Order: sequence, then structure tokens, then C-alpha cells
Amino acid sequence: MEIAIIAHDAKKREMLDFIKKNRAILSSEKIHLIATGTTGSMAQEEGFNVQRMLSGPLGGDAQIAARVAEEKTQMVLFFKDPLGKHPHEPDINMLLRVCDVHNVPLATNEASAQLLLNNLK
Repeated sequence: MEIAIIAHDAKKREMLDFIKKNRAILSSEKIHLIATGTTGSMAQEEGFNVQRMLSGPLGGDAQIAARVAEEKTQMVLFFKDPLGKHPHEPDINMLLRVCDVHNVPLATNEASAQLLLNNLK
């Protein structure tokens, strides 16, 4: 199963804490992690095997959306900053829409992400 992890700058620390807390699930041989650039780099520094895409503002969100549409990615964990302004907002909205169109589970905060991962145990 391929799981995408994405986090806005204000949520990157929260995402790292979350994936470390769920290391047993996310490091399983059955899980392939992909991530946008900076989030992926930070996860790699914590010892996770992650395939990195471009940074979100440089097209990483679009790359992940394409993988969702191609049925390569089965789950997206995107810790969004709901209070921040993001210049690549159209790409973010496109990713959310593609997840809905292709019926791919999408978590935008820690609580919903934990519920999704709990169902993988």
C-alpha cells in the first residue's frame, strides 16, 4: 500500500511526531511511503524509507495527485495549515478533489490520520 505524507510548514513538526508515533505501521514492508520534498527529507532524517517528490509549491502536490489518479497511491495524510495562506492553493485543492473523485482516503489532521492508520493494523 502506498501512503503519501504531506505537511505545510506550520505542521511539519506535528507530522514528524505523528509518523514517529506510528513507526511500526509506517515502516512495515507492506507500506510504501511517498512525500513532498521537505516533508520527505525530514522523514528520511528520522530513518523512514520515503520516496520524495518535488516540494509542494514546485509541483509535489500535483505529482501525488497524479499518483492517486493512476491508482498508485491508496491513502493521503496531508496535515494542512488551515490558517495560513499558500501560493500553491490551487494544487492543494486539486489534490483534495482528486482524492474525492477516486475515493482515496484523505486525512487532513492528526485525529483523522490516526483513525485511518488504526484500520491498517
